[in-house]
Amino acid sequence: MSLKLYNTLTRTKEDFVPIDPANVRLYVCGPTVYDYAHIGNARPVIVFDVLFRLLRHVYGADHVTYVRNITDVDDKINARAVRDYPGVPPVEAIRTLTETTYGQFQADVAALGCLPPTFTPRATEHVATMVALIERLIARGYAYAAEGHALFHVPAMKAYGALARRSLDDMIAGARVDVAPYKRDPMDFVLWKPSSDDEPGWPSPWGRGRPGWHIECSAMSLDTLITPSGGGFQCDDPLKNTFDIHGGGIDLVFPHHENEIAQTSCALGTPRMANVWMHNGFLQVEGEKMSKSLGNFTTIRDLLADWPGEVLRLTMLRSHYHQPIDWTVRGMEESWRVLDDWYAVTADAGEGAVAPAVLDALADDLNTPKAIAELHGLKQQPAALAATLRMLGFLADTPAAWAARRPAADVDAAAVNALVAARLAARKAKNFAESDRLRDELAALGVTLKDGKDPATGEPVTTWEAKR
Repeated sequence: MSLKLYNTLTRTKEDFVPIDPANVRLYVCGPTVYDYAHIGNARPVIVFDVLFRLLRHVYGADHVTYVRNITDVDDKINARAVRDYPGVPPVEAIRTLTETTYGQFQADVAALGCLPPTFTPRATEHVATMVALIERLIARGYAYAAEGHALFHVPAMKAYGALARRSLDDMIAGARVDVAPYKRDPMDFVLWKPSSDDEPGWPSPWGRGRPGWHIECSAMSLDTLITPSGGGFQCDDPLKNTFDIHGGGIDLVFPHHENEIAQTSCALGTPRMANVWMHNGFLQVEGEKMSKSLGNFTTIRDLLADWPGEVLRLTMLRSHYHQPIDWTVRGMEESWRVLDDWYAVTADAGEGAVAPAVLDALADDLNTPKAIAELHGLKQQPAALAATLRMLGFLADTPAAWAARRPAADVDAAAVNALVAARLAARKAKNFAESDRLRDELAALGVTLKDGKDPATGEPVTTWEAKR
């Protein structure tokens, strides 16, 4: 099977050729864990979980390394920790806070059917590597120290901007450049910044401080994918300093991923850091940008209170990961109906193999809408449908447990009985068009009908129950 992936760096869909098929390496930017994750945060988690599953299927589960980091030091985290843990030393306070918030995140994404990554490094556990990278950048002329800060000097890297493909003016506007007197150039970005006594801080050659956001991912990818055994820098061989795939949301292309490439490439002598750069599109809610001011800010945890995780997962995968997605209640309702059908079809399925047509769709740049269309064509092959759905992270429940997830519809029993009686009368009169119309009206009310005969008289009878 030939796997093709769209590479943001080259703006083309390319054949994926791993550096080492025995160890395919994937890094995805994970959450900043200061509060419950919102539904937009779930999109890259689900998208790259599907990629992880596909890579495991193609190369073997033991031959894929998936890293999703945890940002556990950040100004929002610092502020929340001060609020929630007053009087606690800053580093201890952020650790206490993020232990709780990351635990919430793990529970949420597990409910979405996502496999745990191979490694989930915390930024605060890789500060020593960040300091070493910054020292190397300064020594090689790509960075400088000023007033307790260390900054990357953008003009020193001629290839800067290759990922974003923006003009300098656009990049300055997009980065919301912080004007500071100690900067040599407006585009220079912070690698290290000083910490006050009430902020988390670590010792460094530039004084007590904390890392900038971008250097965190450079250090964590280095420690987990390049030198996981602590082998140090390998600048004599650029290929050894490159991994296969780096992923994240489209909002991270600039400045975060652009700056990651700059830091890592200049420190380690590699031209691109990762061979393939993948980015998922934005998420809207009911046609509008999600924001607290609009009242449509929705957390994964809130949705899981009313909807099974598999419903959220399928709703997410019905759009191609490149495209924007409009998150709607109608979309979730449709996904639930589809899953009801799949659970019913596969209830007694035996062992089967993953359907080649679905794999082919996924191998074409994770074309999940086409994969789902192929799944609909597998109803006559329950074993293959079940195996393929499980490979994609579905069918975690038993059929009975799944049926119990759907709440009973709130219906007016008297009104339903009247409609059922009218339908029976229409059937006796052989007015089948009216009978079908009444059946559809009852279905829209959340009612399931069961037609039969009275065992004593042989007359038609209809019983009903509220759908779950």
